[in-house]
Amino acid sequence: MNSIDLNCDLGESFGAYRIGMDREVIPCITSANVACGFHAGDPVVMEHTVSLCQEYGVAVGAHPGFHDLEGFGRRKIAATPEEMRASIIYQVGALKAFCDAAGIRLHHVKPHGALYNMAGKDYRLARAVAEAVYAVDPELVLLALSGSQMIRAAEEIGLSAASEVFADRAYEADGSLVPRSQPDAMIEDEAEAVARVVRMVTEGKVTARDGSEIPIRADSVCVHGDGEKALAFVKKIGAALRASGIEVRTFV
Repeated sequence: MNSIDLNCDLGESFGAYRIGMDREVIPCITSANVACGFHAGDPVVMEHTVSLCQEYGVAVGAHPGFHDLEGFGRRKIAATPEEMRASIIYQVGALKAFCDAAGIRLHHVKPHGALYNMAGKDYRLARAVAEAVYAVDPELVLLALSGSQMIRAAEEIGLSAASEVFADRAYEADGSLVPRSQPDAMIEDEAEAVARVVRMVTEGKVTARDGSEIPIRADSVCVHGDGEKALAFVKKIGAALRASGIEVRTFV
């Protein structure tokens, strides 16, 4: 892999509540996944985040999730594929309107939280996600977990897909993410996170929490913008990748 995208989930503030370090992180990344108002964010925050991305030349992606402000979109919600398809079209369309108003193009879509994890394993839900993205704009890219059902669904309908890996999340042996409810789900040590990312990008492998080695494709690396070490992670990971001869740029 000669190049890699560095992305972050942003625009997650809501009203008077401020979450994340958007202004500090955005200059250090190449793409942003902007909350669309269902799990986090609001219209003012969405517009402001798009403006920041435009200012720093960062690609804008929609970050739709379950309609779950109280649970930050991390609770499993029963929904039919038809319901999720409509919900995603609604959310992506809202963010696309802000991009249109700013005169920039919406670049990609990355589902959030529980929706991301569920669609990663459930093909019917994954298909609904991919079809919703395609319906809004077939030129959009679906950013999804490497090896997941969402990647498969996107490829089957002719939608471009990019495989995402995580700097600060632990992996199960099947390639899925360790649930946040478990104590070892997050990688807190910066040196460990950096080393894991460089290996995923350069070798296409990651060590699961059971010690097994699993293959992985890395088109984009995610660092969560709501973590207290997000800015440090972004800067150190970017520096380490460049030192390893990897160009940091937006995926296409």
